[in-house]
Amino acid sequence: MDLFEAMKERRSCRAFLSDPVDEDTILKILEAGTWAPSPLNAQPWEFMVVTGGAVKKAIFNEAEERRKWGQEVSGWKWLGGYRVDFLKSAPVIIAVIGDPKKTGLDSFLEEGGVGYQHACAAAIQNIHLAAHALGLGTLWFTLFDRQVIREILEIPGEKTPLALICLGKPAKPSPAPPRKKVKDKVRFIR
Repeated sequence: MDLFEAMKERRSCRAFLSDPVDEDTILKILEAGTWAPSPLNAQPWEFMVVTGGAVKKAIFNEAEERRKWGQEVSGWKWLGGYRVDFLKSAPVIIAVIGDPKKTGLDSFLEEGGVGYQHACAAAIQNIHLAAHALGLGTLWFTLFDRQVIREILEIPGEKTPLALICLGKPAKPSPAPPRKKVKDKVRFIR
């Protein structure tokens, strides 16, 4: 699969078939994540693979609480109809956990300490593209309270849960989202 084609065709998936994803496929996808760039090659990511129904239900319950909270604090009416049921139906949820101690020299800058998050984001993108290349669907999910997810997944307090990636066979194709013209998003400085 051509890389540019993969980037354009990959979609966020919110409807999954119940078919399991085998461990070798999961490991292949996660290995793609580990090839992402990181500050000082610190590789600040860790992955937790969730397939059990009880843990997925706890994650769903947290997301549902955050959805209700988000609607209340933002006033965004559309959140009332936003469903997070895919957290229960996705065969796999991968928690991406970052280690702030592996952020690089930016930790010494006044607004620093985010390099580890950027590296984990690059790993997440690699995971999405690898899953797509293997015919699987993914969703990058961040609607959760970090402390609650730490408790659910027993993540040490010094590490940061950054994202949950839902993974599985798509139940249906997802439409292409609109994109703004690249020229509207670029400024050249000469």
